[in-house]
Amino acid sequence: MQVRLICASLALAFSSFAGCAVAQTATKAPFTVKIIGFNDYHGTLETPGTFGVNTLVPTASRPAVGGAEFMAAYVARMKATNPLNVVVGAGDFIGASPLISALFFDEPSVETLNKIGVEFNAVGNHEFDKGKDELKRLQNGGCKTTNGVQEVNSCKGFGSATQGTFDGAKFKWLSANVVENATGKTLLPAYGIKTFNGVKVAFIGMTLKGTPGIVTPTGVAGLTFQDEADTVNALVPRLRAQGVESIVVLIHQGGFQNVVTGSTNQPITSDINGCTGDLKNVDGTDSDIRAIVKRLDNAVDLVISGHTHSAYNCSATTVDVRGTTLANAVTTTRPTGMPNKAGRLVPVTSSSAFGRVLTEVDVTIDPTTRDITAVSPRNVLVAQNDAAINSAITTDPTVKNVVAAYKSAVSPLANAVVGTITAGMTNSANAAGEMEAGDLIADAQLSATQPVSLGGAQIAFMNAGGVRSPGFVVPTTTPATTYPYNLTYADAFTVQPFGNSLVTMTLTTQQIKDVLEQQFANCNGQGTANRIMQISSSLKYTWDSATTATCGSRITTVSYTPTDVTVVPPVVTGPTEMLVVGGVVQNPTKTYRVTVNNFMATGGDGFGVFVGGTSVQGGAQDIDALISYLSLYKNGNVAYNPTAVELAKPRITRQ
Repeated sequence: MQVRLICASLALAFSSFAGCAVAQTATKAPFTVKIIGFNDYHGTLETPGTFGVNTLVPTASRPAVGGAEFMAAYVARMKATNPLNVVVGAGDFIGASPLISALFFDEPSVETLNKIGVEFNAVGNHEFDKGKDELKRLQNGGCKTTNGVQEVNSCKGFGSATQGTFDGAKFKWLSANVVENATGKTLLPAYGIKTFNGVKVAFIGMTLKGTPGIVTPTGVAGLTFQDEADTVNALVPRLRAQGVESIVVLIHQGGFQNVVTGSTNQPITSDINGCTGDLKNVDGTDSDIRAIVKRLDNAVDLVISGHTHSAYNCSATTVDVRGTTLANAVTTTRPTGMPNKAGRLVPVTSSSAFGRVLTEVDVTIDPTTRDITAVSPRNVLVAQNDAAINSAITTDPTVKNVVAAYKSAVSPLANAVVGTITAGMTNSANAAGEMEAGDLIADAQLSATQPVSLGGAQIAFMNAGGVRSPGFVVPTTTPATTYPYNLTYADAFTVQPFGNSLVTMTLTTQQIKDVLEQQFANCNGQGTANRIMQISSSLKYTWDSATTATCGSRITTVSYTPTDVTVVPPVVTGPTEMLVVGGVVQNPTKTYRVTVNNFMATGGDGFGVFVGGTSVQGGAQDIDALISYLSLYKNGNVAYNPTAVELAKPRITRQ
């Protein structure tokens, strides 16, 4: 209790004054706000499969996780513990979505996010998959039109106020560092503010600066992506001028756990509440998120991140689980976080992807200073085997009904069998960078453009980032199903959800060598990480992984073998040609017809060499090419066997 004398001057002026009135004002007590965050939803209305709290949990013991109705129920339960709450996101809520959302232009994603209760979300790179105008439509509502005609799959409205309409996002997408060149203003609001007990809390939304290099260039035309840390720091004085001292950054950028081994030479086993401290890129180098946080103004109290689909909790106290099996695991708690510009450790969190995990953060606010004085995050598995959660969904099936309506609408297409496979093919790369799923896709794109009338392609390249998880495998939610497995349209679409079109062009041997050299970090316009392309069976190459190898000298051998992939099995139709021997291009001006998707053709993922291709010819959509190729392996035909010698594996060799 604070006591204040309000008549001291009167007492001095009048000696006969018998007493003095006393006013008492209560010191305002600190209070707690609950922040619920997640990232990389990607329109995953249904469960993406099973997941464990750490990588030591046996696969058979991992529960099914995620699903929009379960996310909504978990969020509701968290909110019920504290009426002072807010739900936020760190980007990629749309784009690269399963068919149940993508077929309907990601309107189902937005509608379910509305019902989950999201209030603010940073714009991620996938929000630009269809361009800024489509992002604004999803924000503001209205039906999708093409040339003035409404798309038949738009405005189903199963989760909007009225069927036949689309409400748009009730939450605010935030893009503090994305500026429209024509106006000089941010594409969407830079931040959002919510007031709790009279104290304003700001949420700044950030898109990774490297977005133009990983999305179709037309999707970000006319936009500038500014430095993340500089943008945040410049906003701090503006926010303080509005009386804001509590600042949270929502950023679509992240890192990975379990990149560096511990002092006992045992791996740190990734735990949803673990953290290796500074986090790393997959190649062991410092992550971008670490570099960003290291430059942030001390005013920032919490960073909720995303992009890498990794779960981590880098906070004041976080858990490491060390060991190689569940039996020998050792759980330790240690102070972590990431140092900011002032050296203070700032909590940084991420919640995996696809609705598997939610981040529940309790922050303590001092109402006098208006600052966050304590931050306590924890990542929570969105497990479907929670009896209380299932009861809540039964009591209020609103979100479940929305998902069911879209599932019913998409089912005739989703369940159609498109091909049979004898074994699983994931999008996990081997040491050389080759993916089983990527091999199949590259061959499918070559097959679709190999006929002379369709492009006359001889070689196909596929960007690794476009080969989506889990690859071509038996769904984990399908019980007692083994190989051979009949792939459905939905299975195929999950791996190829972008709707890119194929482009066939002419490249010289020198250009082929040059574009292969562009795969490596910081080489010829490439970003800070290696991007190993997937290639058709007609091409093979070897690359030098030595740290002494320099840009332009990593590709040592390249060979081309004419192969007809439009038939089963593929047939070699000519002798092998050596394009590169000992790092030397053999016939620099000889030309080849090469197929890529339109994302790569316009320089996506840092592959600027493709922009110089000539005699360009457009082709089918990537998903149509994939379905057509898989049809060669169904209806009584031989099943697709990823180990077949005709597929010429390995195609990429690392030395």
